[in-house]
Amino acid sequence: MDELRALVTACPWLMAALTAVRDSGLPDAWIGAGVLRDLVWDERFGSGFDPARVKDVDVAFFDPTDLARDGKATELLATLLPAVPWEATNQAAVHTWFHTHFGGAPVPPLVSLAEAVATWPETATAVAVRLDAAGGLEVCAPYGLTDLLGGVWRHNPRRTTMEQSRRRLARQQPTQRWPGVRVEPATG
Repeated sequence: MDELRALVTACPWLMAALTAVRDSGLPDAWIGAGVLRDLVWDERFGSGFDPARVKDVDVAFFDPTDLARDGKATELLATLLPAVPWEATNQAAVHTWFHTHFGGAPVPPLVSLAEAVATWPETATAVAVRLDAAGGLEVCAPYGLTDLLGGVWRHNPRRTTMEQSRRRLARQQPTQRWPGVRVEPATG
């Protein structure tokens, strides 16, 4: 945890984003997935982290009282920090759209933010962070941080199919972007 905390707190851009998320008032809101992977792998296996290369900042929040809040949440964050490419998703609502967006059978409602993070596509991206009220960094990493910090791309079978995983791998090409990252062979 200390290694991830050091990388995050040393990045003023990400700290500003985390502050905006904390100050937004979104319930149980965290930043996670690709932006954390990009920060860690850019620093450890690439040419250094550059916020200009960030496609989106995934903000996961959990609000079972308003399942249609994603757009409003993204707009709110954009008013707080307009230069960040925000993408806010209410994890309490994933069951309402997941099967139509990704295919397959309907999925059950998630019961917490931590359960949601545990369904994200790769173990290295199944990580989220947030600032607490005192400015301390909290980490949610259901599978630990070994793959993220060690540069391992590994399929998370919790919700992503092997075919979806292979498409993500082909699209993202992690070993070309980050020399030193290794892809664990897909099984299943």
